[in-house]
Amino acid sequence: MKMRRFNPNDAFCFFCGCPESKDRRLITGPSGNTFICNQCVKICNEILSQQTEGGEPIDLQNVPTPKEFKQYLDQYVVGQDDAKKVLSVAVYNHYKRMSISPVVKTEDSNVTIEKSNVLLIGPTGSGKTLLARTLAQRLKVPFAIADATTLTEAGYVGEDVENVLLKLINAADGDIKAAEKGIVFIDEIDKIARKSENTSITRDVSGEGVQQALLKIIEGTVASVPPQGGRKHPNQEMLQIDTTNILFILGGAFVGLDKIIEQRVHSHAMGFGSDVGEMKEEDRVMLLNQVTPDDLVKFGLIPELIGRMPITVALKELTRTDLVSVLTEPKNAITKQFIASFKLDDVDLEFDKEAIEEIADEAIRQKTGARGLRTIVEKMLMDIMFEVPDIKGKKKVTITKDIVNSNKKSISDIIKLYPNQIESA
Repeated sequence: MKMRRFNPNDAFCFFCGCPESKDRRLITGPSGNTFICNQCVKICNEILSQQTEGGEPIDLQNVPTPKEFKQYLDQYVVGQDDAKKVLSVAVYNHYKRMSISPVVKTEDSNVTIEKSNVLLIGPTGSGKTLLARTLAQRLKVPFAIADATTLTEAGYVGEDVENVLLKLINAADGDIKAAEKGIVFIDEIDKIARKSENTSITRDVSGEGVQQALLKIIEGTVASVPPQGGRKHPNQEMLQIDTTNILFILGGAFVGLDKIIEQRVHSHAMGFGSDVGEMKEEDRVMLLNQVTPDDLVKFGLIPELIGRMPITVALKELTRTDLVSVLTEPKNAITKQFIASFKLDDVDLEFDKEAIEEIADEAIRQKTGARGLRTIVEKMLMDIMFEVPDIKGKKKVTITKDIVNSNKKSISDIIKLYPNQIESA
């Protein structure tokens, strides 16, 4: 690259190095020897506006209505209509609150609108994490997932609760202003339930201690976060983040909570005519949707934490029909992902209807829900994915019920070349 020699008679922009032209006007600096063009000024203004817009209120016109939220969730999440509706309303109200001043003036007085965090109760593989991630994807806000089981009280082996916020800051590429409008999903919240309702002599550092530590950041505070994670040190520079406008969605399986609610709601019948059969899934979800703060206290959550999660919704366990839909219907359905992946190796991959149903049945037998579907499909296709790249030409693979059950004879019986290639082979 040639060096441009400065000539007072040949003025040029000191940013981009371009001379003045018909479309480029130069602005002279205070010294008279420096110049910047109008196009570079425009670029600088855009950079500055991006840096400062984090503090601006969210434009409510850009936030979808609850119905639009649910329609978007329907494209990616199968079933769970009640949870979708509750989450859509909660997220809409949260960002509506952020689009205005938290204090709303009324005729009588000023009303402060507080945020409403959400508690999702549902079995593994029912879609708790997917619902939260899809909402953040639609809003285009930073999103972080944390596991409550790794957290411990300050000063003990494990992670401080502030590391949850560090994940959100990292998801926002270090932009704290953007992170302050994000969504945090804390999974396995039921695993930090205290061991009993009675006060223990020993410290419960990974149970009740974590719940106590979560209180302030969930409610809203200016938290100090170690920039590299890990434990805090006295001489360490901290990142300051305001959690007032961060929406917290907490999720957990809460195994046994339905029994606690059942003891409160129903009086058990005894004798020969009593119904002691296994509880149906619809009844279980109906019970969980009747949960009260007292039930959660009996389970092991502290009252202060329950009060910071005013919205509670139960997710049902996915049925065979739901699992079949998960495999085929969503935009990013598992079968669609593998069909697209095989297409890169010139393979037309097909799934028989019976094969899809058998995969769903296997997930039910393993009690893994939708989360286990990909594991089943990966294991089933492993040998095929190993052989396919070395076979030249366009190929076709049809997955049948026998293949799902591992009753295949050989890979050559499954991978078929197209007829014109078979003749030339």
